[in-house]
Amino acid sequence: MKSTMHSGIFKVCLVVVTAIINHPLLFPNNDTSVPANDDLIVQKLREREEILKKQQLELEELLFREQEPAGDAKTESEEPEGGAPWDLWSTVSMVIFLMIEVWRQDFKDNSHEQSKEEEDLVFIGNHCHGVTLPNKPMLTIFHDQYIRATTHDAVRSREFVEGFADDLLEALRSVCNRDTDMEVEDSICVGSMYENWRVNKPLICDLLVPFAPPEPYHFRCQPWVSDPSIRPDRQSFGTILVCGRDDNPSGCVCDKKRLGEDMLCLLHNLTTNDKKVNEEINLLCCKNSNYLDVDQVMKWFQTTVTKAWSKISHKYEFEVTFSNLDSPGALRVKFKSGKVISLNVTPVVRYEDTNLYFISHFPSMPREVSSSIQWMLSFAVYERSFLKDFAKKLPDNSCHLSCLQIMTFLRSKQCHITGPSGLTTYHLKTVLMHLLLSQPCSGWANVMLEERLRDMFRSLEKSLLEKKLLHFMVGNWKLPDTVNLPQHFRVAEPVNLFRSFVLNRDLYQQTLSMFYEMLKNATVMINEYSLHLPNGSASKPAH
Repeated sequence: MKSTMHSGIFKVCLVVVTAIINHPLLFPNNDTSVPANDDLIVQKLREREEILKKQQLELEELLFREQEPAGDAKTESEEPEGGAPWDLWSTVSMVIFLMIEVWRQDFKDNSHEQSKEEEDLVFIGNHCHGVTLPNKPMLTIFHDQYIRATTHDAVRSREFVEGFADDLLEALRSVCNRDTDMEVEDSICVGSMYENWRVNKPLICDLLVPFAPPEPYHFRCQPWVSDPSIRPDRQSFGTILVCGRDDNPSGCVCDKKRLGEDMLCLLHNLTTNDKKVNEEINLLCCKNSNYLDVDQVMKWFQTTVTKAWSKISHKYEFEVTFSNLDSPGALRVKFKSGKVISLNVTPVVRYEDTNLYFISHFPSMPREVSSSIQWMLSFAVYERSFLKDFAKKLPDNSCHLSCLQIMTFLRSKQCHITGPSGLTTYHLKTVLMHLLLSQPCSGWANVMLEERLRDMFRSLEKSLLEKKLLHFMVGNWKLPDTVNLPQHFRVAEPVNLFRSFVLNRDLYQQTLSMFYEMLKNATVMINEYSLHLPNGSASKPAH
């Protein structure tokens, strides 16, 4: 009986030790480097699987051989107490073995699912630091021969757009009634064209057009950035309340109280003409509320722009059409020569006496709001000012905008191949602005183009892996004092621009895949759009 018990204990220990030795969790591979060939990984996994199967067969044969003598002994001696321990230890051995095998298979399935999700993360996470990017001379040639050639007429385009926009807005004011229509202010030039990093054609100029309601009404902006009750993905939004006299929503308090027929408001005793004017004013509010409605504003602006162009179209020898029906001020100017210039004229509401604006939509991004009274916050004026002021601290002919242009070019070309993703040019611009504050100014010299471009790739990859890219303005304690942002935006909780990746797994995987493809194809794309010889040198085009 003792020998049987010892044999059972030995078998249990053998099973446990075998499982421990072969379990991937307990003896992980310390070599975290990535093999050069995926086939090598598959081959090793298959070899390991075969070893496990062999060991399992050997254990089964061993158990079977041990069981036969035990059964014969039990038959000859007919001692019932001798068989019970053997059955007990055999059963325990098999149960333990099956539990460990189930655990191993479960781990294998889970790790396979996880590795499938993070396969690119592991590969590029290590490979990004050693990715073969074009060298500095090739990057310089690409920038000079392609990007500068694409944007050589940017200055003339900007001058034309500014003059045309002024004329268009003047005509717009003339077709509006000062007493009943919204008042339109002068346009403000923002975006990549005016920050000098626009790459892709057609060259698009972005202009903000502030507007305000007729007297005595005014807007009261309510940003959500400091509101703890608002979801994190909605803190870059806000609402706009339309207020009248005495700062009451849409009029006097007497409009909200039920006064008797023989009682009059001594402050606002409206005459018949006053009542008629009030009824004619369209404050563009959402139905049954006092909040400014995005959809109504967009409809009003598009209608008014159409009237304004009809008034001045005879002065120009080109065609103007709406290039995007979802964007009321997205205009396309086509000359007789075939040249096309695009501009986005977007209505906005100024936040108090600052350069912060509530914008109806971002023309370059899909509109993602759950309610028509939610307005997005635009820091475009502050961002343009920051880039302009910070450039004065950098070396002459610095490479910071060149890095952004190259990244923007690569993203655009990759999106044409793999389709749209959640990565926008605004995200790339945000990565650059964060890097400007984290790198010494001397590190942005033109000779450091390759190093800084690699830093942008690393920083963007890190943000994607963490699903976290903080807004550059909101809650950024590193923001220079020269940026006159309102204090409560400086001390607010940082806003995560990659919050959508946390909520939308499919969008995240799609964006991640696009980034890896962009990184992998960077050298090919740049070489394709540069003059590149087989020996790696560049030459001038033949005439």
